[in-house]
Amino acid sequence: MKIGNIEFEKNLFLAPMAGVSDVGFRSVCADFGAEGCFSEMLSSRAMLHNPQKTALMTITAPNEKVKIGQIFGHESEIMAQSVRNPLLDKYDIIDINMGCPAPKIVKNGEGCALMSNILLAEKIIKSCVKASNRPVSVKFRLGKNKDISLEFGKMCQEAGASFVTLHARTLEQGYSGKANYDAIAKLSQSLLIPVIGNGDVVDKESYQNMLKTGASGVMIGRGAQGKPWIFQEIFGNKFEGSKFEVVKKHLTILRKYYDEQWLKLYMRKHFLWYSAEQKGASEKRMILATTQNLEESLEILKQLLK
Repeated sequence: MKIGNIEFEKNLFLAPMAGVSDVGFRSVCADFGAEGCFSEMLSSRAMLHNPQKTALMTITAPNEKVKIGQIFGHESEIMAQSVRNPLLDKYDIIDINMGCPAPKIVKNGEGCALMSNILLAEKIIKSCVKASNRPVSVKFRLGKNKDISLEFGKMCQEAGASFVTLHARTLEQGYSGKANYDAIAKLSQSLLIPVIGNGDVVDKESYQNMLKTGASGVMIGRGAQGKPWIFQEIFGNKFEGSKFEVVKKHLTILRKYYDEQWLKLYMRKHFLWYSAEQKGASEKRMILATTQNLEESLEILKQLLK
């Protein structure tokens, strides 16, 4: 697959996940074969008014093959300004979030709420495309409570998007139920630009099922939480290395940029994901969920992930 001047070999993407897709996590996922790594959602307005806080979220790792910065907002002019913001200079592609189901985002008319205002969504895409010297993509869902993804995808294409990503669930579904692969197939067959399929890819079998939709690429989100090696294993290449060393690298990268006080709270969820499939780990996982000491957490994980 080719996007602009960017060539992809495996057409494999790490999803933008708020509070998850930090620079350390993206780096270890890239180690295992994630070709396109999306940043966390970046507020267009925050980039304008609180750039110092946003700057931490825009840090990238040198081993990320294709860096994709995802922005969100509901004001076309401010979205266009964010595309030109120096904080995004390091990114190869700019993605517009029109699929986030978080209540506080939707309430503000952003994320998936824009699917219910297709004229505004179109205006935002056109403004961003005009302002950008890089490919612009759009990530969206099926719709609020019914499937309008084909209509919306055609609009994105006509507005100038270089590719789109469809998370095949509605806003009302959130992350429950099953992703609608038929909708991904229909969209893939109908658009001239590439369609990336997203939803329920957690192993080799589900990856192959996604490929059957005809999607040009595959995005993995929750399936990578605690298992960044999934990008390798979906091709049948079992990870035989040290999982603990992966965890340690993840934390080591973050320690370059964040203080220990913040990290000991932030890393709890990642530690719990990394230890989720370890048998007889319930007592140790309780400690991981409450400890105030990162070194204690690492020692526990070292034993659990032998």
